[in-house]
Amino acid sequence: MTKKKASSGTAKKFIIALVLLIIISLGITCVVYYLRYFGPNVSDKQQYLYIHTGATFDDVYKTIRDEGIVKDTTTFHWAAVNMKYTTRVKPGRYRLHEGMSNRKFINMLASGAQEPVTLAFHNLRLKEQFAGFVSKKIEPDSIAILNLLDSAAYVKQYGFTTDNVYTMFMPNSYQLYWNTSPEKLFKRMYANYEKFWTPERKQRAAEINLSPVQVSILASIVDAEALHDDEMPTIAGLYLNRLKKGMKLESDPTVIFALHDFTIHRVLNKDLKVISPYNTYMYAGLPPGPVMMPSINAVNSVLDYKASNYIYMCAKADFSGYHAFATNVADHLINAHKFQQALDARHIEK
Repeated sequence: MTKKKASSGTAKKFIIALVLLIIISLGITCVVYYLRYFGPNVSDKQQYLYIHTGATFDDVYKTIRDEGIVKDTTTFHWAAVNMKYTTRVKPGRYRLHEGMSNRKFINMLASGAQEPVTLAFHNLRLKEQFAGFVSKKIEPDSIAILNLLDSAAYVKQYGFTTDNVYTMFMPNSYQLYWNTSPEKLFKRMYANYEKFWTPERKQRAAEINLSPVQVSILASIVDAEALHDDEMPTIAGLYLNRLKKGMKLESDPTVIFALHDFTIHRVLNKDLKVISPYNTYMYAGLPPGPVMMPSINAVNSVLDYKASNYIYMCAKADFSGYHAFATNVADHLINAHKFQQALDARHIEK
């Protein structure tokens, strides 16, 4: 009887020990599981993870490993496989937060919950400059963007030519995703262009016998001429007077654009001989495209120009950035002579 009790007690102890061992094992498993999924793993070494279009999981894993984005790459890889992220890779720019768990990190990547970039641009003179600037903000390179800008067939579908397509890009601040394609960028910019050109603005353009594109081309000249925004409406009115009279615009910024020498401060007679449709000293009317990206202020200044009889202007001799305006050649020559003397006094020859 005593032996049976001892044997029974031993069995109970064994069962209790076994249960405790199972509980401890399950506890350890739960802890390991928790740490692999929910424990902090993202480091503070990088602010963003960039996943390029067409990247595979192996590409992403290599970037994460090489840039030290997570502290434990083994648990990340294990979690990624178990969460089936290996087949759900999405390109983008992902904001990292120190201490993010594998689960939260992978869910963000798999859902494509990327942080948008802010694209703000203005006063960019050339298409090449625009393409280069934008390519620093989004994934496509400048060549891919420029190829569309220079594609006659592509820009034609939006109603532009390769000369005037630059008028479509309205200076502003835009939110878009880093992996936005050049084609989607165009659609976004065109949508904003269409939004800007309301029926009211189109009507005001028609009243001065200009299309929206022509307004922007003239605005680019006004913008290049004006150092101060408050003078833009007067300059716009002057050029509209010249267009109405059939006079050549004779704008120095158009000659500088034709020469592609933006270091010029003083346009000389030899510069006026450049053969180019942008040389408004040689050809009447508007040039085929803008000489810079016109600001919205400049566009509005053309639409809301200041009426006057001015047909001549010259930079003031005080170098204030303002202009001396004239209604006749005699007064203009006096103003021009004063400015030329001021240039000579400062030894500005080019």
